[in-house]
Amino acid sequence: MSEPNAPQVEYWNHAVGSTWVEMQSPLDRQLEPLGRRAMAALDLKPGERVLDVGCGGGTTSLALAALVAPEGQVTGVDISRPLLETARRNATGVAGVQFVEADAQTYPFAPGGFDAAFSRFGVMFFADPAAAFANIRKALKPGGRLAFVCWRAPAENPIMVLPMAAASPHLPPAPPPEPDAPGPFAFADANRVRDILGAAGFAGVEVQPFDLKIGSGGLDTALEVALKVGPLGRQLRENPDQREVVIAAVRAALAPHETPDGVKLGSATWIVTATA
Repeated sequence: MSEPNAPQVEYWNHAVGSTWVEMQSPLDRQLEPLGRRAMAALDLKPGERVLDVGCGGGTTSLALAALVAPEGQVTGVDISRPLLETARRNATGVAGVQFVEADAQTYPFAPGGFDAAFSRFGVMFFADPAAAFANIRKALKPGGRLAFVCWRAPAENPIMVLPMAAASPHLPPAPPPEPDAPGPFAFADANRVRDILGAAGFAGVEVQPFDLKIGSGGLDTALEVALKVGPLGRQLRENPDQREVVIAAVRAALAPHETPDGVKLGSATWIVTATA
């Protein structure tokens, strides 16, 4: 019998894992201020134990470790072996950080083993989100805190959709995503998020909007991220004859948003907090 999240395991280990490793630095620059806002909501204290769900290349785990140092501990969990290999390299010599290759939906965490759980865009990919969050809740001690950041609707997120919109006239139509299917925008509906966490046994659920212009770097870097990460990269691989015209179109769409601090586009997220 296959694992509940087998398609996501396949996807993050083969289809995109190596791409995210390659693009880790600009992606971290883009997402860091959003993750930092969710970390602030946890109000971590030195000595606490933290679970980092979907830790990726480990940048968030290292930031969490700094907040709970010197005696605290952080366990980063991810399904992507390439990203975890990067995380372990990045954490060389850092005390109190460990990484586990596992699916947070099903992994047998020690009950009550953590004071807090955190995620930066790592919780929207579960086949059964209520079961996954119930498992995460069991890993928290009574009164343990949860905080994560997730995307709101695509239409509110130029950072996510502007490149594809610019490329779309030159590419075949992409199939529409299935409603509520695992993916970046699976938690766009705040009421759905509340229902999932309630069903998982969390209390005091708060879903707060957070809007910020973010970016991965200058125009060339922003263009490279847009072309390699997400559905546009897949479309280009499937339609290589359109590559040059798509690159020109995406560059033209990004250029007006270049600032002295790089290309900046709007992001719209939820900062979600709850208590076990």
